[in-house]
Amino acid sequence: MNLHCLLLATVASLLGLFDQKQDANTANQFFAQLDKEQFTDSKIQFAEDTPKDSLRQQVWYWAAEWLYDQQKYEEAVGYGQKALPLFHDGNDGKADCLNLLGIICVRMGDIKHAAEYAKQCLEIDMKSGDDDRISSSMNTVAGIYMAGYQAKEAEQYILGALEHAQKVDNPARKAVILGMASEIYHSLADDKKALSYAEKAYEIDSKLKREPQASIRLSQKGSALLGLHRYQEAEKIYRQIIPVFKQVGDYHSYAISLNRLGMALFSQGQHKEAISYYNEAAELFSKMGDLYNEMHAQRGLYESYWKINPDSAKIALDRFDFLKDSLYSNSSAEALSRYHAEFGNEQLKQENEEERAAHRRTILVAIAVILLLAILAWWYVRRIHQKEMEHVEALMREIEALKKEAAEAEMTANIAEQQEDTTTQMVDEDRKFLMRVVEVVNEGMTVGKTNVDYIASELNMSVQTLRRRLQTTAGETPKAFVSAIQMEKAGKLLKKKPDLPILDIAMQCGFEEASSFTHTFKRVYGISPSQFRNG
Repeated sequence: MNLHCLLLATVASLLGLFDQKQDANTANQFFAQLDKEQFTDSKIQFAEDTPKDSLRQQVWYWAAEWLYDQQKYEEAVGYGQKALPLFHDGNDGKADCLNLLGIICVRMGDIKHAAEYAKQCLEIDMKSGDDDRISSSMNTVAGIYMAGYQAKEAEQYILGALEHAQKVDNPARKAVILGMASEIYHSLADDKKALSYAEKAYEIDSKLKREPQASIRLSQKGSALLGLHRYQEAEKIYRQIIPVFKQVGDYHSYAISLNRLGMALFSQGQHKEAISYYNEAAELFSKMGDLYNEMHAQRGLYESYWKINPDSAKIALDRFDFLKDSLYSNSSAEALSRYHAEFGNEQLKQENEEERAAHRRTILVAIAVILLLAILAWWYVRRIHQKEMEHVEALMREIEALKKEAAEAEMTANIAEQQEDTTTQMVDEDRKFLMRVVEVVNEGMTVGKTNVDYIASELNMSVQTLRRRLQTTAGETPKAFVSAIQMEKAGKLLKKKPDLPILDIAMQCGFEEASSFTHTFKRVYGISPSQFRNG
């Protein structure tokens, strides 16, 4: 038994022992072994009287981390799911666990659950305001979109991750994000940009002397070179990094690199040599349960065998069809349909030119109809949105005028008292009421309370009375009136405090989440808070 297998067996044994005893002594033995392997950042040790839930939380979370590192994804998910409920809502530990589960589910092809975990993680990190954590969780979400074949959506998140990563000194994190950016732009067929990001990531990991990570960056560089048809350069890179991945036991990256080396060789007409690499990659992906990447390998085998050995090509094609059906049954229909469209050729489709031409005509007509409907829908929605914007802007001007009138009225209070009549008194009462509403909303924004029930309660009246009174005096619903006050304050803060994070402005305006604040802001101003600030 080699050293790696021995360490694997030792940690697995200690983990099994803890699952039976669940005591501090066994937990400490488990963490001592992880520390010995330099797996944890610092030594973790528990006192004898540590509560069991705390022991379970930490051991099971780190077990998930360790099993993921060993590419035992199903076991890792199991421990991660056991640890998750033991973390308090909203804390960093829970975010870490959610992030880990999201990453593992991506590797397993479970995009649905990966997205759910990543979304929860991002919500926690956004509330924390920690740029390092936000960049990490946005990178994970970008990776999930990539796995779901939505590279355009992934691009938005990776650019956000890069923006937050620039604000903190964490070069290792930045390298990971740059590497993901390279993969996204490779998927978007912008391989010049993909190559640039991969080279920047490689430079960082090389300076940090992290050879396995640097090899991953080279793999990403190789993908960009393949996209640029620089096959010999890509081949050289993959021949360099494949032994590294094998030596450190990163068999997932090893198998992916075998696949890409096969592609580089096939593209240079070296079909026989490509077959050996595709075969080894297919076997490894099959053992890992990575159906999608195995399908890539089977595609390579099919294409490489086609002119050499038609019988073997047929076997590869049959395996491809089996994997396709398996992936469809695992709710990956959309991703597969796109891959199937890419893979479709005369041998697979077996359809004549007339059928293809008729199909194209049908698609073109459908696209034309969809575009026409989309333009009409856009025009209609924009017209409604423009009216809504104009209405809210007018209301905001009225509120600003109301404040000015109140200030002027206070300065001339004595004169007003001498000249007031019954009508003026009624107008003053209405003005005082509206100013009181503005005052209550401003106070409520500081504590995150801007709902109608809270405002009515502070004014000592029922919700129905508040609605009726606002409708009579301002001609508005409470919700519209409150929104106008919030957006007026938001606009001022964005201009006066250019360095204040958007999340902080959202909270000062009574919003719990930046997303709902941004949605409301765009509905009123027609642009995002960032665009408004930079405009």
